[in-house]
Formats: sequence, structure tokens, C-alpha cells
Amino acid sequence: MELYGLLGLTLQHSFSHSYFNDKFSRENIDAKYVNFEIPQIGDVLDVFRNHPNLRGMNVTIPYKREIIPYLTELNDDAREIGAVNVVKILHDDNKCNDKNGLPIKLIGYNTDYLGFTQSIKPLLQEKHKKALILGTGGASQAVEYGLRKLGISCQKVSRRKSDNCISYDDLTSEVMAEHTVIVNTTPLGTSPNVDECPDIPYDTLTSEHLLYDLIYNPSETLFLKKGKEHGCVIKNGLEMLQIQADWSWKIWNM
Repeated sequence: MELYGLLGLTLQHSFSHSYFNDKFSRENIDAKYVNFEIPQIGDVLDVFRNHPNLRGMNVTIPYKREIIPYLTELNDDAREIGAVNVVKILHDDNKCNDKNGLPIKLIGYNTDYLGFTQSIKPLLQEKHKKALILGTGGASQAVEYGLRKLGISCQKVSRRKSDNCISYDDLTSEVMAEHTVIVNTTPLGTSPNVDECPDIPYDTLTSEHLLYDLIYNPSETLFLKKGKEHGCVIKNGLEMLQIQADWSWKIWNM
């Protein structure tokens, strides 16, 4: 039986676990998908060593960037984004043959940007030329990469201002009016903390705005609810996850 899995820190509410195991059952695929919760990224070496039938892995918070030094190569998109959410694992004759007991190739990909761009593209209109990206983690890098490929300029927002990032305090009414796409890549609002949301000036939102939240649990976060109250078009991250998962499966089997 082939093994696939999700690498992360806290995975109790894993979308991928149920999605892939349901797929394997439905399509009679002799495979299993498991969660690998590790307290630090260095423990991924033990995951590779202890599971010689592991063929592919998804990577989630907080390891999308930290996994990179442990891989043997990256595809072009992952290299440019600087974050990985899919690892293809190649063995020699189905065995780990590296002198350290590791697979001979660990190739990093990023399908987050594919899931994001394919799910947001149908909602984009001519007025959507500039976007605010809330958060600076690995997911934000994929979102920025995807938006730029769609011809939308981006501005990242975080609690602390930096060279490439403004702070929430900088979100004036003028900035909000100019940036009609707002994407939340932070975990704020994820169940069970459903009363949290990014600290943006929601009273400046209008029907011109498109709000996209990478969170899918709950299906309508407080961020999205507040946008909906002001007439915004809203979308959660469920379709993005489904698309990126399908791309993961294609990569593992190509």
C-alpha cells in the first residue's frame, strides 16, 4: 500500500486527510493518507526514514518555507514563490537508498497558487486591479505569485511595517478604496476562534470589493461576514484546497 500524508504542527481539522482517504476509497486506490504532526521541522527526516512506502506529502503551517532545506530540488514555481506545499518522493526500487536512509529525491512544488488563481479568477472584474494580502506567511507568497500572474498588483499587510509590507494602521480609506481585492492568508477566524478577524477598517468596504479568505472552517468567517454586510463579493478557501489537492495527486503520479 502506498502512503501519502500531510506535514504540519497541528492537524486535528485536516481537510487533506478526509479528502484523500475518501478519494482512495471511492476510486479503489490501494493507498492511505495520514497526518504527520511534528513539533519542529527537523523531525521530518524521521518521517522520511520511518515510512519507506511514503510517495507524496502535503505541507502546511508552519513548515511551507522551513521544509525547503530538506528537499533535493524545487520546481520553478516553488523556487520563485519561496514556499512548498507539495513534496514528491522518489525512491530507488521502492527502497530508501540514500546513505542516511532517505529517499533519493525529494522534489518541492507549490500548488497553492494554482488552487488560488483558478478559484478566484471567475470572480475578477475589470475594477479589480490592486489587492491587499493580509499576512506574510508561506500562503501569502503563493497568493501574491498567483495574483501577479493574473495581472493584479499586490500590497502585503501585517501587524508590523517593513520594507515590503504596510501595517494595519496604514489602511486609510484611500488605500482601501484603491485596493478592491482583499485576501486573508492569516489564521485569524479559524475554528474554534471564530470571533477573530483581521484588523482592517471594515466600514470602508463597499460592493466594489472582493474578499477572499483562505480559511474554510468555518465556511463563513467573521472577515467574510463583515464584508458581506457591506455588499462585498466573498469566497472562502474550500475550492482552493480542492483544486490544490487535485494538482497534488497529479504531481505524485506523473
